[in-house]
Amino acid sequence: MRFPGPLIEARLIRRYKRFLADVELANGSIVTVHCANPGSMLGLAEPGMRILLSRSNNSARKLPLSWELVEADGGLVGINTAIPNRVVEEALRERGIAPLAAYGEVRREVAYGKASRIDFLLREAGLPAAYVEVKNVHFSRTPGLAEFPDSVTARGARHLDELSAMVAAGHRAVMLYLVQRTDAEALGICGDLDPTYAAAFRGARDAGVEMLAYRCRITPEEIALDSAIAIAA
Repeated sequence: MRFPGPLIEARLIRRYKRFLADVELANGSIVTVHCANPGSMLGLAEPGMRILLSRSNNSARKLPLSWELVEADGGLVGINTAIPNRVVEEALRERGIAPLAAYGEVRREVAYGKASRIDFLLREAGLPAAYVEVKNVHFSRTPGLAEFPDSVTARGARHLDELSAMVAAGHRAVMLYLVQRTDAEALGICGDLDPTYAAAFRGARDAGVEMLAYRCRITPEEIALDSAIAIAA
């Protein structure tokens, strides 16, 4: 997924109210930008960090600049939680995710479970339908290890339960963790931050939900799917 135009360098002053950040641009001006991430962003929102912004062409937007990348741990990290689904959709349509490459039909946001929508429903003649849920990952406390979640996520645990129900109904169900980091060699499940999610993860895996994790290739021009990484859980 290519960014629509050149990204703009800035320094973070503060992030607040989850979706807002004050930043200093290269010319010294201070502006408020949109932070497209409702999560805790542990370790990725420290004052003084170098960040990269995109500019919207929508003249009606109150905040034309959006925070996309942050420089952390020696590399670029994606913080926009809308990006993973775009990256995964691009890869699915190009049949670039090996365990799912046999599927030709890709549908987004299909209702399923208990008042939920699956990120992607995949179909192909002669194959069971595949329900694919995507989770954004960018948290890391140990070099080489990405972790999920970075805070309590009851919604995430519910998704695992609903994927397990799809397996019981005879379908394929896949939880795909998209790591917006280039330095991740493995993914860990944060049982210390959310033991309920960790238990739901183990239960879903035992029920037959397929667990996949991929890291990203990230540059100021694009974010794209890179290689699969192990899940250490």
